[in-house]
Amino acid sequence: MYERVIKRLLDLILSAAAMILLGWLYLLLGLLIKLDDPGPVFFTQKRVGMGKKLFPLHKFRSMKMSTPHDMPTHLLSNPEQYITKMGRFLRKSSLDEIPQVWDIFVGNMSIIGPRPALWNQDDLIAERDKYGANDVRPGLTGWAQINGRDELEIPVKAKLDGDYVRILKQGGWKAFAMDCRCFLGTIFSVLRSDGVVEGGTGELKKQKETVRS
Repeated sequence: MYERVIKRLLDLILSAAAMILLGWLYLLLGLLIKLDDPGPVFFTQKRVGMGKKLFPLHKFRSMKMSTPHDMPTHLLSNPEQYITKMGRFLRKSSLDEIPQVWDIFVGNMSIIGPRPALWNQDDLIAERDKYGANDVRPGLTGWAQINGRDELEIPVKAKLDGDYVRILKQGGWKAFAMDCRCFLGTIFSVLRSDGVVEGGTGELKKQKETVRS
């Protein structure tokens, strides 16, 4: 009941309200992106949705037009060279994710859930299969995002996604409380820019190991 009806209803109401209230921000950020680097304002990628069905995920473009498409940031040899000046601000503040309120509104995503994997992130998809985390709507933010985000390695991230799905499937107040915890935790994480590491999955651990050596 909670997952299929109440959670979806909350997604519809909140995403519709966000699109109305943030219209001015869309226009402002779109203009700044255009002035910083010629090209489209929005960026789309094939992502893995519920039941491993692919859908187009939308973001504000934060990288140059020369960036290899459909490649995870952590697989780029030097991701910093591809990020625009405006893009650094967008990614650090997570404002590049705002266009996904549309993806939530049309039902491809939820506000809270496992972050949608790229279509070619076979390792992450396979790990999530172990926990049933590919069987729910992916989210704008989730349990893994407030517990490490980019600094998490794939097995750890998938396990956290599985922990979220387990509680979600229980339904009722436990599932609602978990969503509220993720939502509020995301606000604090974004304000502190927690876990944002250019280079992607597990990068912070690699940096710490390099310092120790």
